[in-house]
Amino acid sequence: MRINWKKTLLITGDVLIGAYLVLALTAFNKPEGSQRVCTRLNISIQDEAVNGFIDKDEITARLKRNGLYPVDKHLADINTRRIEDALKQSAFVNDAECYKTEDGQVCIMLTQRMPTLHVMAANGDDYYLDDNHSIMPNSHYTSNLIVATGYINKWYAKNYLSNLTEAIMANPFWCNQIVQINVLPNRGIELVPRVGDHIIYIGQLPTSKFIAERRQLVTDYTNVKLDRLRKFYTYGLSQAGWHKYSYIDVEFDNQIICKKRTNN
Repeated sequence: MRINWKKTLLITGDVLIGAYLVLALTAFNKPEGSQRVCTRLNISIQDEAVNGFIDKDEITARLKRNGLYPVDKHLADINTRRIEDALKQSAFVNDAECYKTEDGQVCIMLTQRMPTLHVMAANGDDYYLDDNHSIMPNSHYTSNLIVATGYINKWYAKNYLSNLTEAIMANPFWCNQIVQINVLPNRGIELVPRVGDHIIYIGQLPTSKFIAERRQLVTDYTNVKLDRLRKFYTYGLSQAGWHKYSYIDVEFDNQIICKKRTNN
């Protein structure tokens, strides 16, 4: 069988010319990528209603201050990496992702750091701890967090109070009942409940130089003390009355020491 090379070349040429015309027409009817302009900025903040540290207005303002606000700029001139880096510099941002779409939009997706404890120490320090046991600066955040007061340095807050708070927050009952942690000069721990006009003393938290072991020790210790207190609430205070005692000490095993309220 003989191949008609001349005819084959003509067909191939026609195909190539046709493909070229299609591409040329497409390019002619479609604006150059470098000329496309950003028409909209979409900002999505995970858990915005829960955390409340940052909002869309604050993100927009930060971009404008850094000369990175993308609307009305050519898409080719918008550096998404620079936008991500600028947003990650915020003390309240955990992670940031930015990308451009074909229809001229720039999208930003943010995750916030989750606050767990508000520290207002006797030495004047005022800050938050997040769920990674890291310090966050004070802000306008007004959510219902547990407040830690007393003799607290940042090392103790990150290594011990953060674990204590985790243990309290993990229990739905104590999460709603405990509103304040107070650290005494000897690092004894007092808890202030939402319901009941009394102070709870659980003693000093167990110590360890190992992170995982320390977390487990504090968690187990807290659970044991609060479980005994819960039983006392159920079988003791429910009959004696919630206002009978001013101080409830559950530090020692197998006993609960209560101080009766002095009538004025």
